[in-house]
Amino acid sequence: MATMVKSFETRNDIPHRTRETMITLLNQQLADTFDLYSQTKQAHWNVKGLAFYQLHLLFDEVAGSIFEYVDMIAERVTALGGYATGTARMAAGASRLAEFPTDLTDGRQFVAVLAERFAQYGATTREAINIAAEDGDQSTSDLFTEISRTVDKQLWFLEAHLQS
Repeated sequence: MATMVKSFETRNDIPHRTRETMITLLNQQLADTFDLYSQTKQAHWNVKGLAFYQLHLLFDEVAGSIFEYVDMIAERVTALGGYATGTARMAAGASRLAEFPTDLTDGRQFVAVLAERFAQYGATTREAINIAAEDGDQSTSDLFTEISRTVDKQLWFLEAHLQS
């Protein structure tokens, strides 16, 4: 993580080097989180088929559970003296998630794509938990742990629609 980190003076006692690492890590997860939220809303708006209403509601609930973390991650960046990079364009440019396909029509296809995105995001979130813990920032690690629990639950909800 050798990128230049924009930061501000703070009385936070976490070492400067650790804060820089966490700010970079948090901003990356912020981009992925905002992208995951917007992809879930994309599915919510465009799902069709016999299960439309059920999936429309599910996708909205899933998106809402992710959206709250956008603010929590950005605020953790600033609490560490960093600059949160959280506009839609910033997120689009930095997200590690694949772009949401625009040729889907079937609800099952939407669920499968979202399940894949949530699984990928869950993996990077667990990686972030470990990085933060190894660097001694238990608060950031705890935030990522909370996010991980929610993402795993939402992945379960999505995958249940694909299983028989």
